[in-house]
Amino acid sequence: MRFGFMMPFQNPARWARSYPAIYREFIEQTVLAEELGYDTIWLTEHHFDDDGWSPSLLPLAAGIATRTSRIRVGTFILILPFQHALRVAEDAATVDILSNGRFDLGVGKGYRLKEFHGFGIARDQREAMLEEGLEVIRRAWTEESFSFEGKFYQLRDVRISPRPTQQPHPPIWIGARGRKSVERAARLGFHLMGTGEAELQRYYDRALEQHGRAPRDYSLTQLRWMYVAPTREQAWEDAGPHLSYMFESAMPLLKEAGDLPKDRALRDTLALKDLQKLDPAAPGGFPVIGTAEDCVRALHTYLQEMRVTDLALGMHLPGLAPEKIRQSMTIFAREVMPHFK
Repeated sequence: MRFGFMMPFQNPARWARSYPAIYREFIEQTVLAEELGYDTIWLTEHHFDDDGWSPSLLPLAAGIATRTSRIRVGTFILILPFQHALRVAEDAATVDILSNGRFDLGVGKGYRLKEFHGFGIARDQREAMLEEGLEVIRRAWTEESFSFEGKFYQLRDVRISPRPTQQPHPPIWIGARGRKSVERAARLGFHLMGTGEAELQRYYDRALEQHGRAPRDYSLTQLRWMYVAPTREQAWEDAGPHLSYMFESAMPLLKEAGDLPKDRALRDTLALKDLQKLDPAAPGGFPVIGTAEDCVRALHTYLQEMRVTDLALGMHLPGLAPEKIRQSMTIFAREVMPHFK
């Protein structure tokens, strides 16, 4: 299994620092991640957030690519309906060149209402825009020249140059939280990015087989929120307020969008004492806040119930002090990763 981080570059007001300092520190942490033996840095996109959740991923990916030499750099996820697919193809090809073939493109359809309102894009067209955009990107990367006539794109005699370093193209992933999106990833023949649910992973493998594809040929990245410290008490003292902030800011937006029945049933807030009661080794992908031993136990349980090729660790909790993140990264690399490498 490969290990990486999902890095949102958040800067909440409660723990605010200057944005140049935040960006500089996070990029330095990608260098540390490479030194510690991690496999991937995953970048994640949102828009119009007060805490500055990173809205512009490919410039960040390019910056990380030029500071590292081995670790892969990917997007988990780039919201494709908000981008022009041909520009994504060109910009991502540039990142792939800068990284010497270390780039992964993960895309999704988006969900937050205020983002679609802000961009003036009809939310009910996001799935069609995603599929058209993916076809444009794949053809731009694999065909010498092409034309395309769709609902959202009308392209004539397109030939991009330079082309990506990886052939036939950089790995393409689709982020999915529901069955329809999982089936889309399998139908189109792309890797899957999930948020921890075993049943969706099994559904993805069944859908791949139904479309004549072998699951062993496809990767599956799962996001797990995780923080490690020498003691469980210290881990919760360090990470608890930041984890609580993350849930308090994200849950209302998921509930408002209401894409899935479970989203519409969400509580608006989840108290810190309730979070601490969650068993990290229980099914369902709960946050793992504790010692290295807690993480090993939780991951062993997790891997028994589902196929996972890549783990995206949500260790960079919003506002968490850089020295605490670095400590957690180091403990995990030295005391947890060797059990699974």
